[in-house]
Amino acid sequence: MEIKKVGILTGGGDCPGLNSVIYGIMLKAYEAGVSCKGILKGWKGFIENLTIPLDIAEHDDLHTVGGTILYTSRTNPFKGVASIEEKAKEIAKQFQELDIDALIAIGGDDTLSVADALYKYAHMKVVGCPKTIDNDLAGTHYTFGFWSAVQLASNAMDNLTTTAHSHQRVFVVEIMGRDAGFLTMYSGISAGADIILIPETPFDLEQDVIEVLKKRVNAGYKYHIIAVSEGAYPSLKSLERDFKTISKEIIDKLPKDSFGNPLLAKLGISNVIVHELNLRMDLKEEFLKNDVEFECRSVVLGHTMRAGTPNSFDRILGLRFGLAAMKLVLDGNFGKMVSLQGNQIKTYSLSEGVKKKYITPENDKMELRDLLVKIRYLSKQK
Repeated sequence: MEIKKVGILTGGGDCPGLNSVIYGIMLKAYEAGVSCKGILKGWKGFIENLTIPLDIAEHDDLHTVGGTILYTSRTNPFKGVASIEEKAKEIAKQFQELDIDALIAIGGDDTLSVADALYKYAHMKVVGCPKTIDNDLAGTHYTFGFWSAVQLASNAMDNLTTTAHSHQRVFVVEIMGRDAGFLTMYSGISAGADIILIPETPFDLEQDVIEVLKKRVNAGYKYHIIAVSEGAYPSLKSLERDFKTISKEIIDKLPKDSFGNPLLAKLGISNVIVHELNLRMDLKEEFLKNDVEFECRSVVLGHTMRAGTPNSFDRILGLRFGLAAMKLVLDGNFGKMVSLQGNQIKTYSLSEGVKKKYITPENDKMELRDLLVKIRYLSKQK
């Protein structure tokens, strides 16, 4: 069947570059004589038939604008269903209601897992475009929005350094990252954070934080920046031994989103660390020995990391992803996800591309993090 009208939706959290993808799709669609229909609020709008027309003449240079003109939501249409296969076949009927011949879904592992189910069980004409500010999808080296968020977090820590220096203060900066630490690792290394805590390596409060702060202050450092992922958590041994303000039971009882993911931001790990450090008299005494009064504050970057316009890399990557996704539709190559491999745009099957990836122990960023922590205070020792 000839493709005459393609639907576009954006799901999950917003990030810089979503509009760039939409514009890339519209550019190629217009050239091919295909009309575009915007589906509002992700899968919620798909189910409820919430749409707007997308006329490229009304959206000059859309790729320079942050956020998404299609709005977004974290709707999971499979939540609580007995059979994903039967539900997928039911949902697929919406293609007729929406009057679309194909669908391009822009989202992360949750949004694209729904697209994969529609293709797998209902043979619907679906193409995926990977979107996660955390950069934790296995099917692509980088996602759009990631580098914009890294730069924002890096800039924030650069700026905090001046006030940390002025007040001889410890800042614990909480950075997005539910269960992958790419944002914290990259921005932390970029800004020269003194301690970097990520979900992939459960931390020991005594060894990885308190002892490092003691060594740094004894080496002459008067201020310190700790970068921590919102999903970073202590090892069970450290949790039981070192923590007074949280327990395993508290972590286990955290609320979950519609896809069953724990809302780790609710824990407020940066505040937890600040509270725990403020209880440590031995740490305060070590600081006083070096003529520094211990003062520790938390800064949660939160949704500011999703905000603003995309940087040049993310604008271009978004446009390339949109172009590639539309070409897959025109070629009838469905059930696929566009992908960045090196500097080339490739394709992955949705089922493989939406798998999660994490920072692995052998990653050179791990080595850089550890070197940044220890070499600086070691080099200052007399």
